Amino acid sequence: MTADVHPLCVLLVEDDAADVALMETVFADHELTSELHHVPDGAEALAFLRRDAAYADAPRPDLILLDLNMPRVDGRQVLGHIKADEDLKGIPVVVFTTSSTDTDVSSSYGAHANAYVTKPIDLEDFERALSQIREFWGHTVTLPRTDRPRG
Repeated sequence: MTADVHPLCVLLVEDDAADVALMETVFADHELTSELHHVPDGAEALAFLRRDAAYADAPRPDLILLDLNMPRVDGRQVLGHIKADEDLKGIPVVVFTTSSTDTDVSSSYGAHANAYVTKPIDLEDFERALSQIREFWGHTVTLPRTDRPRG
């Protein structure tokens, strides 16, 4: 790894502790350095992204992995807020959820999600899907790097 390569900064918005643990393992076992930040619901995600209160020093994520079905503020609302915000809308959002309904898929893309991935039930498939997301967003695409303060 060269000195000018930045770790991939990922915000994981997920309320299922088992899924979080699995995602942390997959991201830790990957050759590309990453910073994985986790919030358990949509309200916390918006606070993190807006750097409110306890998140005043939160980094700007390069990628957001977003579950749809969460307490308080669900992923659909979070996606709408992100893509309506001039400062946040450029952050890629991958919806990673158990739902495979046509309505959720269509509405997520309609709200400008960058990708929609249905969580596989099988553990090996789940890990493979996450690894592919990690590989694509960490190696294949070129992401904007903004070190400037927001606000």
